[in-house]
Amino acid sequence: MSEETAGGFDEKNEPADVSDGAAPDAAEEGRSEQERPAPGGDAQQAGLTAQLDQVRTALGERTADLQRLQAEYQNYRRRVERDRVAVKELAVANLLSEVLPVLDDIGRAREHEELTGGFKSVADSLESITAKMGLEQFGEEGEPFDPTIHEALMHSYAPDVTETTCVAILQPGYRFGERTIRPARVAVAEPQPGAAPSAGKEQAPADEEKAASADEEKSGPDKG
Repeated sequence: MSEETAGGFDEKNEPADVSDGAAPDAAEEGRSEQERPAPGGDAQQAGLTAQLDQVRTALGERTADLQRLQAEYQNYRRRVERDRVAVKELAVANLLSEVLPVLDDIGRAREHEELTGGFKSVADSLESITAKMGLEQFGEEGEPFDPTIHEALMHSYAPDVTETTCVAILQPGYRFGERTIRPARVAVAEPQPGAAPSAGKEQAPADEEKAASADEEKSGPDKG
């Protein structure tokens, strides 16, 4: 084998010399480029933050709209329920007002002791049904006159009353819940004009007599 061939073999198999500065610098540049943030990264992050703020704002607005809509729906339901109850009460009150003349006839028959037999059973059943529906009778003799629930048909003066008083119930009143279906029709009496109050002024003449007698005792008989 010739020396050239041997020398060529050596040159083929021996690794080429690598310069100390070229390859390491390229590797360092590759690593630094990967670690270095890409140009425009801050702007992209700011854009994403702005979009997130917009989404949060829109979500807050939609949540407020939903809460407002739910509150309006709840108010609507309450109004509907209140109107339904009011319409029902009005219908029952109108029905009961149509029955009042029959109840008046039953009351007059009871006063004249004519409520007997089958008529009494029917009357008792009707009064029981109206009471279960909420009809309430009011008006009694001796109670103070109240213009909101009483209707005065007769007027007089009486010495034994200290205020306007119902002295006779001509026709009872009826109420349904807080609604007055018919006021009680009554005869009222007022205190007599100029009448002295019962307590204080009745004792005044007696006090005057006692004072006069005391003066006479003090003065005694005339000496002479």
